[in-house]
Amino acid sequence: MAIAPYPSKLSLPQQNPGVRTVLEFLILKFPAIPSEVWQQRVADGKVHWHDGCLINAQSAFVAQQRVYYYREVVSEPIIPFAEHIVFQDELILVAYKPHFLPVMPGGQHVEECLQNRLRLTTGNQQLQAVHRIDKGTAGLVLFAAKSETRPHYHRLFASHQVSKTYQAIAYTNGNTPLHNQQWEIKNRIEKSEPRFLMHIVKGPANSHSHIRCLQRAADKALFELSPITGKTHQLRLHMQSLGWPLLHDNYYPTLLRNKPDDFSKPLQLLAQQLQFIDPITQQKRYFSSNTELSLD
Repeated sequence: MAIAPYPSKLSLPQQNPGVRTVLEFLILKFPAIPSEVWQQRVADGKVHWHDGCLINAQSAFVAQQRVYYYREVVSEPIIPFAEHIVFQDELILVAYKPHFLPVMPGGQHVEECLQNRLRLTTGNQQLQAVHRIDKGTAGLVLFAAKSETRPHYHRLFASHQVSKTYQAIAYTNGNTPLHNQQWEIKNRIEKSEPRFLMHIVKGPANSHSHIRCLQRAADKALFELSPITGKTHQLRLHMQSLGWPLLHDNYYPTLLRNKPDDFSKPLQLLAQQLQFIDPITQQKRYFSSNTELSLD
């Protein structure tokens, strides 16, 4: 049994969804987790309030209160790829995340994630990712080194003050783009079913990306992608909307839900560059990964 060394947290919603206790809410909130698992976690003292007081089976639902719990899985998969630190100072750390490794605990991963690995490597237990990239995506991730300055870096991403550049390889399916051809994609992305998927719907745009073709080869092409907004799976969906799904994507256009990770076929999406004005020092920060995608 793998148990997360740090608790996950959630805030109880302002509107009660029709439950009496915290336990009932957790069972409702996480339908993929058997109710017996939540009952055992509560009985074992693995669920508590913000002040550390334990939550029991009779603890009443209290709107907007924070609940902390420890995730656990029976058998956690080991990701056989290494991260590396690109830059580090007293304020931030920028790391390269390999394909298949999640940034934070999630799903079948409680210890095998970039944040836990870096906390062990650096000895800094305050280290916290201020944004995320998908488990399947490789590339740069920014961490705040201090809890007191962390909100300033969170706000950079929330207010779209970070310039991000990705590389991607996609199938062109005979509809081959021209070298250096560019597209500006704006549309509306909302949650779909299952709930971890997204889809494009009609309505006011809430997602925005710039895309450029860098190179072509046979039935594939290499693209540069610059997301202006940061919706979940935005780049995957924007590429698909052009008719060019990303190479080795198990989500779009067809969900391969039960397909195990194939380490020989990583999703061809790389977060290659980050650029922003540091909110603490007011200095320009620019980071680039030495890794690049290739059509070879």
